[in-house]
Amino acid sequence: MEMNDLAAFVSVARAGGFRDAARISGVSASSLSTAVRRLEAKLGLRLLNRTTRSVAPTEAGLRLIEKLTPLFSEMEAALDVLNVFRDKPTGTLKLNVPANAARTILPSILAEFLKTYPDIRVEVVVEDGFVDVLSIGCDAGIRYEERLEQDMIAIPIGPRVQRFAAAAAPRYLDAHGRPEHPRELLSHACLRVQFAGGAMPAWDFERNGEVVRLDPPGPLLVRPGAALDLVIGAALAGVGVIWLFEDMLRPHLDSGALEPILEPWWQCFSGPFLYYPGHRHLPAPLRAFVDFLKLEAPSS
Repeated sequence: MEMNDLAAFVSVARAGGFRDAARISGVSASSLSTAVRRLEAKLGLRLLNRTTRSVAPTEAGLRLIEKLTPLFSEMEAALDVLNVFRDKPTGTLKLNVPANAARTILPSILAEFLKTYPDIRVEVVVEDGFVDVLSIGCDAGIRYEERLEQDMIAIPIGPRVQRFAAAAAPRYLDAHGRPEHPRELLSHACLRVQFAGGAMPAWDFERNGEVVRLDPPGPLLVRPGAALDLVIGAALAGVGVIWLFEDMLRPHLDSGALEPILEPWWQCFSGPFLYYPGHRHLPAPLRAFVDFLKLEAPSS
């Protein structure tokens, strides 16, 4: 059995398609397709169900992935041991991060990290739902404390305190009034976001021990990721009120394009964490990133 054919199958199954697997692995989609067909012919079993829109493992394919994943992880760990003989670590660091972290936290951190470790390549997958980072081929993820699993190691990354901010364009507020209490937002046009899983986060406000949780109506609903530009653009255009990470709105608040609403009610919460499984050998690129974050922690 050709090891390359097994590796091709795992990469396609993880990526959910031949094109995405080709982009990640650097091998052409046609070569991956040929390798998977050759593997299926040797085994006498179909491993992937293919349609024009998606690729998904069959039951046999899922069972094979379960057995191969730890084997490939051990092989990667074995090869990674050789990094100790290099002056600087090499390899690829794959991170799974939410949209707000990709926009407001990672840029400055990665800029310095890549200058320090020029031989490391970083791949960033933007995804707002909580995922098993190993099962999707990532080394680590960034999430908030309430969404971390018990068996994960978590270290701080980025600011330790953040806030959600409410804001709107001055011309919208001139036309519709400036709310003085969060419940007044129920009569405003509110721009909402929805997680990939379908959950729509409530708008939480807090002042002097009083907590107000709202599910306001609105003319626009988007899922995070690149679509956050759409909801911010709608707020800038005067469509309605936006409630989002303060860090993401700060440039527009500072410029005056957006006006803060109910600022004394903005709720604080703890900053994000880098998380990764604690029961496996740390690849050299991840180990370097963890060490870098620990050195940078006092200034974060």
